[in-house]
Amino acid sequence: MAGPGTWSLPVATVIILLLPRSLEECGRISLPTPTVHLGDPITASCIISPNCSHLDPESQILWKLGTELQPGKRQRRLADGRQESTITVPRLDSPWVLLSCCLRWGNSLQILDQAEVQAGYPPAAPHNLSCLMNLTTNSLICQWEPGPNNHLPTNFTLKSFKSRGNCQTQEDAIPDCVPNDGQNHCSIPRRHLQLYQSMGIWVQAENALGTSKSPQLCLVPMDVVKLEPPTLWALAPSPEVAAPQPGCLLFHWEPWKPSLYIEQKCELRHQPQLAEASWALVGPLLSQTLQYELCGLLPSTAYVLQMRCTRWPLPGQWSDWSPSLTLATAQRAPIVRLDTWWRQRQLDPRTADVQLFWKPMPLDKYSGQIQGYLVRAPDQAEAVPPLCNTTELSCTFHLPSETREVVLVAYNTAGTSHPTPVVFLESRGPPLARLHTLARDPHRLWVGWEPPSPRPRGYVIEWGLGPPSPSGSNKSWKMEHNGSISGTLLQENIRPFQLYEITVTPLYQDTMGPSQHIYAYSQEMGPSHAPELHLKHIGKTWAQLEWVPQAPELGKSPLTHYTVFWTNAQDQSFSIVLNASSHGLVLRSLEPASLYHVHLMATSKAGAANSTSLTLMTLALEESELHVLLGLFGFLLLFACLCGAARFCCRPRKNPLWPSVPDPAHSSLGSWVPTIMVEETFQLPSLRDSGMPPITKITVLEEEEKKPGPWESNDSSGTCGLPTLVQAYVLQGDPRAPSTQSQPSSITSDQVLYGKVLGSPTGPGPGHYLRCDSTQPLLGGLTPSPQFYENLWFQTSPLGTPEPLVPNQEDDCVFGPLLDFPLLQGLQVHGVEGLGGVECFLGPPPGPAS
Repeated sequence: MAGPGTWSLPVATVIILLLPRSLEECGRISLPTPTVHLGDPITASCIISPNCSHLDPESQILWKLGTELQPGKRQRRLADGRQESTITVPRLDSPWVLLSCCLRWGNSLQILDQAEVQAGYPPAAPHNLSCLMNLTTNSLICQWEPGPNNHLPTNFTLKSFKSRGNCQTQEDAIPDCVPNDGQNHCSIPRRHLQLYQSMGIWVQAENALGTSKSPQLCLVPMDVVKLEPPTLWALAPSPEVAAPQPGCLLFHWEPWKPSLYIEQKCELRHQPQLAEASWALVGPLLSQTLQYELCGLLPSTAYVLQMRCTRWPLPGQWSDWSPSLTLATAQRAPIVRLDTWWRQRQLDPRTADVQLFWKPMPLDKYSGQIQGYLVRAPDQAEAVPPLCNTTELSCTFHLPSETREVVLVAYNTAGTSHPTPVVFLESRGPPLARLHTLARDPHRLWVGWEPPSPRPRGYVIEWGLGPPSPSGSNKSWKMEHNGSISGTLLQENIRPFQLYEITVTPLYQDTMGPSQHIYAYSQEMGPSHAPELHLKHIGKTWAQLEWVPQAPELGKSPLTHYTVFWTNAQDQSFSIVLNASSHGLVLRSLEPASLYHVHLMATSKAGAANSTSLTLMTLALEESELHVLLGLFGFLLLFACLCGAARFCCRPRKNPLWPSVPDPAHSSLGSWVPTIMVEETFQLPSLRDSGMPPITKITVLEEEEKKPGPWESNDSSGTCGLPTLVQAYVLQGDPRAPSTQSQPSSITSDQVLYGKVLGSPTGPGPGHYLRCDSTQPLLGGLTPSPQFYENLWFQTSPLGTPEPLVPNQEDDCVFGPLLDFPLLQGLQVHGVEGLGGVECFLGPPPGPAS
């Protein structure tokens, strides 16, 4: 029979459903206690009843703690047939876990039983127990702090009893007060209390691991009574109530009605409404007063007031602070200094139009708020209307021309400020020197000057928008009372990209100096666009451009320079920088018949701007100019070729394309006397014999490489086939003997000269044998050899054995003496350079070597 481990899950499910009891009824977990101390070990056992033994007598019981399988299980069979498994968890670190007893069934685990295990600590003793008698709810309310979390459900109970004296003896028990879950306070109703009798109170905390209680509190309910706060009211002005003094507040309060018959004292606190000041405490105030004047406050300042009360002289608890009451102290007269300035215009000989400006400068931070300004004549009566009564900071009025002074005051409901005399001074003082400005940033301008001598007592600085704005419109001004300064910073009403007119006037003791003005920007703009380029003239290699400089614009920085950029068809860019006064440019070194793109950039200190692009094409060359250029090019090419040829011909070379014919007059042949060598005698007729026929024919014979063959001659029709570059000369007669006989004009016998053009200049090799039959007589005198640059070979025997020749110091290549030839004794024969080297022979044509 197969074990359950081999069954599939559906089969196991069917078996479980067919069992008389479920698997949960088969096993049960047994715990010594479900709650343990956090960190302590715990032991549990799981027992399987015999009713489940038919499943598998040897079933394996497994344990899970939470979701993890636990190792180290002990399993045994009891005497009654039950199976028991025991597990011990050495340390429980979680406040709550689920312990499961499982049975392996197929490929899964079947849970037999589960048990919750809780871990925590015994409850800590509650502390900070306090109680208040609330007359509104007519109950004793106690609250406490429960202490640290013990991870276990904990019950709190407020316990109390009635007593005498210091609560050492218990008389009557008071029912326990159990707070709601999560609450740390509880109320004992009035029916369980004796208001003037002592009572003992404490808090008891209890959980599964133990019980604790707070220290006992002994009190009389009325000694801990807490009153409700009073209500504050402001006193309205009336004939019965005098107005408060400046810096004082007048108010009254009403106690809480249930406490009207309780003697109590109160405290008042106040602070300025807008300032971040701490509360100021005033008290104690007796409840019978009900009205109070608070002084020593700041004038023209709003204050926030709050009040609380307690039972007095008997013990009691302070009430909460009352709702706030906001009151403001009375105003003071303005305490200010008025800085003044004016502009005066003569309307007619007897009347002047005056525009007066002023600025209030508070002399005391507690000065009263200004409500308006009055301008009067110095001796004007109060009943006479003033020249000006305004809330603005300027006024325009008419004065008689002889009036030189007015009086300005500021006023409010508390009074007026000290009068400020305004004297219209005449301009008789020295002026300022070197007025200048400097922009600190887009919203600030520095104005500087050189103080005149004597030093002024102050300065008036005015600034406003310059032209084209109307003169005098919306101008700002300030006064500097220090006459030794040399500048001031303007920070009001300064905007970027605006032209400002700044005026500085020095003020002296009894006069003033003339006003000096200057124009300035706090920030200037760059040019909005560059001038438009125009093409004035154009040529084949140049183009003349021009532009019209722009007129200076307000708010824009002056130009510092221009830059002209141009690009050809190959995207090669060029540029040139010009000064700001330029209005034209000639572009040079351009290519004829070429396309160019040109644009202009105008630059200032504030930025730069580009013009629109101008496209131009240079003129093409004319036909006559092309012919001249081509002719000049051809002449230069020909001259270069001639120079190269001359250099090539005059310089010695190996294997040149053609030989240089040597000058016979500079040959050293005449001074060379060959040595007579003993060799086989080869009889030839005398070259000076008049009967020797002239050379009439040259025959070219082919020779195989490394294999001498018979010579075959091909007669030419009366012409000599010897190339012009290959020449041989035969000298008749003895060169050592003076010649007194002239060469005959004709010779009847043929003279034959054989030559070989070598294939390799470094030695004998395949080449051509030349035969020349000529009717011309041989030279009768010494003939110099041609210039020779390669190794030459000379046939010194009938067998055709070649022998190399070495040029002498004069580069004349000559043959050595002919050995043992009686007819050729002392005869010198010259070899001539050919295309690949020349080998010359005298005598019959060479035949194959024997």
